[in-house]
Amino acid sequence: MNYRTDLALEAHELSGGGKDGIICSSEKAGQLRIHKMHITTEQAAERLGKPTGRYITLEGLPLTDNFRDVKKQIETIGNEIYPLLPVDGTILVIGIGNADITPDSLGPKSADTVIATRHISGEIARSAGLDGLRPTAVLSPGVLGQTGIEVGEIILSLAESIHPSAVIAIDALASRSLSHLGKTIQLSDSGIAPGSGIGNNRLKLSRETLGIPVVGIGMPTVVDCTTLAADLLGENADSTDISEIDGNLMVTPREIDLLTERASKLIGMAVNCAIQRNYSFEELAALV
Repeated sequence: MNYRTDLALEAHELSGGGKDGIICSSEKAGQLRIHKMHITTEQAAERLGKPTGRYITLEGLPLTDNFRDVKKQIETIGNEIYPLLPVDGTILVIGIGNADITPDSLGPKSADTVIATRHISGEIARSAGLDGLRPTAVLSPGVLGQTGIEVGEIILSLAESIHPSAVIAIDALASRSLSHLGKTIQLSDSGIAPGSGIGNNRLKLSRETLGIPVVGIGMPTVVDCTTLAADLLGENADSTDISEIDGNLMVTPREIDLLTERASKLIGMAVNCAIQRNYSFEELAALV
């Protein structure tokens, strides 16, 4: 059975958890459990079905029950994003997805919270006390069906025009397990394939295609129906006929609107904290 998942953590579990070519560690940070995985060889990448690179999975997000006092979680996520970025230069933040489709709206909604600063410079910045801001450009380019243009084509053109030192791409993901829906964030330096969460893979955004580092940030918002059925059946999956399940069907949580709204604010503020290291959480919150 071919389980479909965008999470490297789940892919590692499905592969049997072998250590060859993979370096793993876990730690606790408040409410969050942080799993770090570095896929170092092409053989391991092929085994997991994920590109080589670093993957950081943060579990235990307080998005449904208690969404108070999330400053610690935001700063923790920001501190994990920061080492994946170059130390200077303009950062281009891309919110990937369709803002009109709730499970696919995570990217655009997160981008709405990221502070665009590339246009703030010179005397304006000095007089406003904002001369310590790192140049940041933010864009939600929509999807192919809305614009007739591949997201990858838009980003490639932008990168050639404004010459960012790195791209941060935020997108919705698909997980294998219901337990990860709306409760897990994955960070990686291996890039991102727009539309992968809903089975609509487009041109991949990565260092290979753009020539600069690409940090992918995502949260699972859907589970493929066939994958869910196989996961729930467990050992009985191979002996049960699930072939009639429509492969285009997706399952999403009932409270997906609440989850995407909260997750987007969490991710957007974490990106601000990662980029704007000269400013405190409170100062960034005031700017937002």
